[in-house]
Amino acid sequence: MERALSFLTELPAPLAYGLLAAGAAIENILPVVPADTFIVAGGFIAGLGAVHPVGVFGVVWGGNVGGAVAVYGAGRRYGPSFFRTGPGRRLAGEHQMERLQAFYRRWGLVAIFLARFLPGFRAVVPVFAGVTQLEPSRAIPPMAVASAIWYGALLQIGYLGGDNIEAVAATLEQANRGLLIASAVLAALIAGVWWRARRKSRGGNGDAD
Repeated sequence: MERALSFLTELPAPLAYGLLAAGAAIENILPVVPADTFIVAGGFIAGLGAVHPVGVFGVVWGGNVGGAVAVYGAGRRYGPSFFRTGPGRRLAGEHQMERLQAFYRRWGLVAIFLARFLPGFRAVVPVFAGVTQLEPSRAIPPMAVASAIWYGALLQIGYLGGDNIEAVAATLEQANRGLLIASAVLAALIAGVWWRARRKSRGGNGDAD
């Protein structure tokens, strides 16, 4: 956190805005990017007056939603052919894709909204929303609302952190650790269900490829 603060406070405001926006956007592609830490740091330097809090929120929210929409669009355009005729056929057969489409049609709004709070799933769920051809009117709003809540909260925490910024960072680390554990458990459950469905599909109709 100290390094992030030092780095951001030394940057001119336009570059600080650009870095915060890029970090929020790239998280949709590279979940290992520590975007949350930079966002909290952005809120902190906004509290110092180095940047405007509304401006920070705007670039962070816009960058994150823009990145999510980009990966959603890529999944929507290239995903079906990848899983139907490309290497993805070995990961998901027709039966799995039909079940996934049914899930998104029924629970897509809720799933996308909740996934935006979970590390790892933030990047994966928008992609598969595109792959299943979920309509933009149902996919984009929950991304936008969840991102506004999450990053708005992080910025507020950093903005109000003051001299307790290290305590804030420690609390954020613990919270992210808990969310990461929840993500890992959920991923394991999904992988188990997916594997069982794939095995059943192979045994039922011989669709190995």
